[in-house]
Amino acid sequence: MADTWKDGILLKIVNIIVYLLFLGSNIYTVAAPQGIYYHGKETYITPAPWAFLIWSLIHLLLLGTVIYQFFPQGKRVIIDGISWRFPLLAVLNAIYVNLWASKHYIIAFIFALFVSSAVTHIYYVVKKYHIAESISDELFVHIPFSLYHGWTTVLVVLTAFEAFGVNKFHHHAGIWTKVFVFLALFFLEGTAATYAFSTPEGDLPASIAIAWSLWAIFAQQRKPEFIHWSALAFAILALFWVLKAAWGVYRGHGRIALSDEERAPLVG
Repeated sequence: MADTWKDGILLKIVNIIVYLLFLGSNIYTVAAPQGIYYHGKETYITPAPWAFLIWSLIHLLLLGTVIYQFFPQGKRVIIDGISWRFPLLAVLNAIYVNLWASKHYIIAFIFALFVSSAVTHIYYVVKKYHIAESISDELFVHIPFSLYHGWTTVLVVLTAFEAFGVNKFHHHAGIWTKVFVFLALFFLEGTAATYAFSTPEGDLPASIAIAWSLWAIFAQQRKPEFIHWSALAFAILALFWVLKAAWGVYRGHGRIALSDEERAPLVG
């Protein structure tokens, strides 16, 4: 029997509700960055406020996701594949954002780990079991959750420094602060490289999310110079991994055009 828009209707309705009520809780943080991003705890790894605009892109694409679930292919991926993981992610994300906005950084860090875990599970399901068979699959399933996965990695690092690091307006960067910032930057750049080499095509959106954040850290952290120039070095390296992933996507699309069997490497 062919799929109809009513199949899985309960979960479809829940997905719409959690998108509007819970993921929508991020809108005010994006619409007025001066209100929150300039009044949070400033650490030595805090990025420029425009880094958080990546949330706008993710949420816009996820709006397409909740619409795409009413189409047969979207239903098979979002309802049958991702299932109730999406509502769980929305709830955890809302809790994290509100804890972070209210400056409860230690608890926010714990929920950042929960959000990262939820996104990772969805990311695995999408990449492992659902090959992108159309531009809609790419645009409304693979790209948003790849961006989300890369971005939550950044959020875990940023929130860790807010929870356990020093406020740069009150403390100078000591040797240990510089070491931990350097290691965090190295970790983010290494994660971008991992995404670039995760499959023959690489994961371009996730690599972009990491590189975007590193450039924002470089733009925001002017002092000390060690952190400033370290951020630049790692941002340049991350940009290289973005280009590598972009080349992999270009070559991968060429192989798909030649033969459907060449889609196999995308499974991961």
